[in-house]
Amino acid sequence: MDDDTIQRANRAKRGSPFLNTEQAAAYLKLSARTLKRLKRAGKGPVFRRHSRFIQYHIDDLDSWSSENAGRDFVV
Repeated sequence: MDDDTIQRANRAKRGSPFLNTEQAAAYLKLSARTLKRLKRAGKGPVFRRHSRFIQYHIDDLDSWSSENAGRDFVV
C-alpha cells in the first residue's frame, strides 16, 4: 500500500469522507445555497448521488478548490 492509500483508509476509519451539501458548503466556506447553484450550473465540485442523497467527497472538494483558486464565479 502506498502512503496515500493508508491516509485515505485512516480518514475513512475516523468517519465517512463524504459530506452532505451543508457540510461541504461549510468546508468550502460557501453558503449551501451557493453550492447548490454551482451544482445546477455545472460549475461546482464533483458530487455523487447515494440513493436520493447528494454527497461530496473531501478529496473532490479539495481538488475543485485548488483548480478554481482565484476565480470569480457568476452563478
